[in-house]
Amino acid sequence: MKKIIFFLAMTVTSMALAQKPIFVSAKVKAATVYFNSAEISQTTSAMLPKGTSEIVIKNVCNYLNENTIQIGAPSTVTVLSVQFTDNYISEYDIDETNPAIKKVRDSISWVKKEIQKVGIQKNSYSKTLELLDKNQQVSGVNSGLNVIDLIKMVDYYTLKRTEISNTITSLEEKETKLNKQLANLNAKLETNTKNEDEISNGKLIVQVMNEVAGNVDFEINYLTNAATWKPFYDLRANSIGEPIQMMYKAEVTQNSGIDWKKVKLTLSSGNPNQNNQAPIVNPWFLRYQNDEIQVAPMASGRVINMDEMVVEGYSTLKKKDLKKATSSVSNYTTITENQLNISFDIDIPYDILSNGKAHSVALKEIKIPATFKYFAAPRVEKEAFLMAEIVDYSKYNLLKGDANIIFEGMYVGKTTINPSQTSDTLSLSMGRDKKISIKRDKVADKSGTKFLSSKKEQTFTFDITVRNNKKETAQLLLKDQYPLSPSEEIEIELVQSDGAKVNVETGILTWDLDLKPNETKKIRISYRVKYPKDKVIDNL
Repeated sequence: MKKIIFFLAMTVTSMALAQKPIFVSAKVKAATVYFNSAEISQTTSAMLPKGTSEIVIKNVCNYLNENTIQIGAPSTVTVLSVQFTDNYISEYDIDETNPAIKKVRDSISWVKKEIQKVGIQKNSYSKTLELLDKNQQVSGVNSGLNVIDLIKMVDYYTLKRTEISNTITSLEEKETKLNKQLANLNAKLETNTKNEDEISNGKLIVQVMNEVAGNVDFEINYLTNAATWKPFYDLRANSIGEPIQMMYKAEVTQNSGIDWKKVKLTLSSGNPNQNNQAPIVNPWFLRYQNDEIQVAPMASGRVINMDEMVVEGYSTLKKKDLKKATSSVSNYTTITENQLNISFDIDIPYDILSNGKAHSVALKEIKIPATFKYFAAPRVEKEAFLMAEIVDYSKYNLLKGDANIIFEGMYVGKTTINPSQTSDTLSLSMGRDKKISIKRDKVADKSGTKFLSSKKEQTFTFDITVRNNKKETAQLLLKDQYPLSPSEEIEIELVQSDGAKVNVETGILTWDLDLKPNETKKIRISYRVKYPKDKVIDNL
């Protein structure tokens, strides 16, 4: 019984190998793009005989996860095996009986022979020229020549050398043309052997068994890592009294080796010039020079709330033609929020070329109510920033991404939207406002150093001056800070804070100011530091 089964298996395999492969091309129907990969859905059809066949499916991605390949076929077709290759020509035999391939190979053989003949002729004429030059040198030193013989020799030498040099030049031109012709033929052969248009694409080698001869439709699905997308936004605000117009967009990039033409696109969060994002005001611990005192590390990637934020960076470039996008794009996008991810189903077919360039895809336009206030931390950045506070932001299905800011018709730079936080309010940095003037100056006569026996005492006093040059009242959240002690031998005292809310754990001082038009306010802070006089603090 085992021998019979083995014989049948060998027969099936032999029949499959005996038949010529059936070449078909797959078409991209849909693509679900994740942050670092994409699921590609393709379709194709093939006219199959009854029995076992080998199908070569062209126009699939060059880079795909072979473990994720799925082939869908009717119940009358059994898929025996699936293999992926991105170098079909070198891995599989070429049908040399193909008339197009045979014709090109014959032409290549003839051109190579002609190039060889030209090389032999060039070499012969070059040797003749060398001999002629050598003979001329020998004859030239022979004093027995008379004038007539010398003239005849010169005429012959000139004529013959010119003739040979021209012949060598013609042979070199012919050789150049033949080499160019050979390169074209090799390129043509490569095109023919790679089956015309699908030169660089990967291929699936599928072994199937068909019960009934006829045309069979196939569905192909797999994952590729050669595609990504990331969200980004356009934030438009005409004034601080109006809602923010947010255009939700996506940048889709793919370099899979095949172009996606008129595909149904789905984007999923399942598998971020001058910076305008507010940095973090960290606790300020003093340290001795060359001492190994642990300093509070700068937070990285941590989401912060408004009580900890300082903003930096801003661009003042003007964009002349920033037309408001139509809201009709929202009608073609369905947003689905699952337990673990958010997906955007887009009904408009898109073309995403395999060129590694970012393709902008409009998803949704949202009108978001916001409360605006100004924010400044002059110890870090001596300018005020406009902040937009958005409550109940989770209902907008926002994802982390960069945002272009257009305020009062002006492009003012970029910021970052990061909804992954625990605060009920999302704060967006809308950029700098130079009409809020801020200065932070050290008061010399209130600052200084004293030596007290074994201690050194340093006093620092600063005046913060804020002026509103706008025509309307401005609410300003102002922050500053004083240092914190990492050890008992460093004593720190906050001497003056001018009514600030003091966070003793972080050393951050906060003032809520209402600035009337053209109003100026001055705030003074002062702190005192005592530490051993034989020590040096290098970040005070």
